[in-house]
This record gives sequence, structure tokens and C-alpha cells, in this order.
Amino acid sequence: MMKVLVIWRLLTVGGVNAGWRNRSIYFKKHGIHTEFLYTTDHGGLHIMEDIAPVYLSKDEDEIVNIIKQNSYDAIIVVDTASAYKWITKAQFKGPIFVEARTPELIKLKPHLEKFRGIQPVSIIVPSLYQKRLVSILVDSIPTHVIYNGVDSSFFRAIPHEEIDYKSVPILPKNKKVVAYIGRLDKRKNWPMLLEIAKRIKNERNDIEIWVVGGAQSVQREEFAAKWQEEQLTDIIKWFPVIHYQQMPHMYAKIRESGGCTLATTKSESFGNTFIESMICGVPVVASRMMPVTEIVKNGNTGLLYRGQNVDDAKRQLYKIIDNRELHEKMSKASIEHVLKHFEIEVVAKQYVDLLMQLVQQDEGSDSEVKS
Repeated sequence: MMKVLVIWRLLTVGGVNAGWRNRSIYFKKHGIHTEFLYTTDHGGLHIMEDIAPVYLSKDEDEIVNIIKQNSYDAIIVVDTASAYKWITKAQFKGPIFVEARTPELIKLKPHLEKFRGIQPVSIIVPSLYQKRLVSILVDSIPTHVIYNGVDSSFFRAIPHEEIDYKSVPILPKNKKVVAYIGRLDKRKNWPMLLEIAKRIKNERNDIEIWVVGGAQSVQREEFAAKWQEEQLTDIIKWFPVIHYQQMPHMYAKIRESGGCTLATTKSESFGNTFIESMICGVPVVASRMMPVTEIVKNGNTGLLYRGQNVDDAKRQLYKIIDNRELHEKMSKASIEHVLKHFEIEVVAKQYVDLLMQLVQQDEGSDSEVKS
């Protein structure tokens, strides 16, 4: 049995933890026991605690102790610069893997600048785009692209008769649903969503927009004020918290309505909501940029608009929403595409293989030194 510790600052409900939740379930089947260490809880405990031990601490001595006492075979550090100091203090001798997830160079830099004398065996990134970004900062460590995976036994196209219609969000009558899923911050670019909503509202009344998430977001107050001020509370319904277990039902309602998901994000290192949406048979509308172009197949599993162009985004939404045949075709293609490229069994196997190979390599070189 191999034992691995994943260190990340933020216990959120976002893509990184959703991805790790899926991975650790798969790892367990393959003899790898995963534990998690976070410094700050942003409401994500409920998605992790039922599948793996979670440590939550900012106390350096406590963290050093956790590392010392648990005999880990490897440690994976996700965008947490201070982790290298803790690892050094704990005199950990096993291999260190680094996951680089922040899609903005300026924010990623501090986490990859100094390894404090530690030599990571590998940097793992979730997209080719992120690999390019990392190569600007580090060129001496092998970088491996391993996409995030989705658990298709949990996220799936729930058939009509199994959908929980009583739970929130409630499906409106005779309206197509467009859903924005994720944080309310600068990078996710919610002001663009409000602008799109304003234009839709002026043109038609058969669309309802769901904003899902944002309970813990830095700009939630700002969003709430603008949403009311712009008089968009009729077209936009906001659900700051939807329990993880309800997410597949939420996607199913969007699919049933003939709607889609919409991303207005300015940059991503991957984009979990894209694969979740598509595996549930919901087409995606997003900006034509990397890594979105690696995940969403334009014209096949969704439609991509130019840059941050509000009118073009609205046009692509209408194309899907106003063409039931196209919607059904994309819905089917989306499911097939994710099963082939992003199913957890496919991508987590790559991670397991890499871990096994590099941990064994490290043990081999250790025993050579000892003899």
C-alpha cells in the first residue's frame, strides 16, 4: 500500500478538490491511500471528508508533525509555496511532486520560484496550456500533462424519470436554462455574464439564467449589488450553494430545458465544469482560448465565442438554444467525448502509473545510496 499526502492551501468546492476527490477514490482501488492537508477551509470539507482523511491547520509545528508521523511515500504540493519549508523541517526524504494549477503567471510564480533546496521529481499540470505557462518559470523539472477526470458513475445524464425536480434549482416552465457555474471573482468575469443577461432580457423572455456558486467568493457582495441594481433578478436566479450531491440533477434540468452552460472566464488551467457539464449531456458555450479548446470541441460538444465578445457569446447561446436537433446532437457527442478523454478511469490511471514509476525509482536510488 502506498501512502500519499496532498498539500493545498484552499479547501474549496472548486475544480481542484473535485478533481482530487475523484482521483483519491480511483487511487484507493489501486493500492494508493491519499490524505489531504489544507490551511484554509472555504466550505469544501463536505466534498472531501467522506472519502479521505483531511487535516486542516495553519500551525507550522502541527503540520511538520503530521508529515513526520505518517510515513508518506510521496508528497504532492499544489500551488503552496510554504509547503517546501514544512517538508524540509519534517526532514521528509521521499519524492515530491508539484501540481501547478494557477492559470495566471504572476500568481503562479511564487509557488514555483523557490523549492528551498528540495528537488521535485515532476511537475504535473492539467492542460497543455498550463504546461506552456510552467515552462516560462521552470525548465529543469520534467512536466507531465494529466487532465482532470470526472467520475461518470456520479456525473451522468440522469434520465427524465430519475431527476429530482423538487430540489433547488426549480426548473421554470417553458424556459431554456443557461447556467454559469463557479466562483464570483475577477478571473471568472461575472460582469460579462450580467452584460449578456441584459441583452437577452431586452430581446426575449424564454431564457432563465442560473448562477450556481459564489457563497464564499471575494466579489459576492459586489455581484449581488450589481445584479439588483441592473434589475436582473427576474432573468438571473442565484444559488450561492448547491450541494455537491445535487449537481448531476441540476445539470439534468438544464439538459431537459434545452439549455447549456456558459463560461465567461478570462483564464483557466483546466475547467472542471466543462467536463461535468458535457458528461451530463449539457453543451458548453465558452471563449475560444486555451485550454478551453483542448476540452470543448467547437461545433461538436459546444460553441466557442471570440475573446470576451458579449454579442458573439449571445449569438452562440441562441444557436444552441433555438435548435433542438443541434442541442440533442451536441448532448450525445458531449457524453461520448468526455467518456473517451476525461473519464476518471482513463486519466487517473496515468497519474497512478507516474506515481508508481517515480516512487519506485526514488526507492531504488535511495537503496543504492544506502549500500
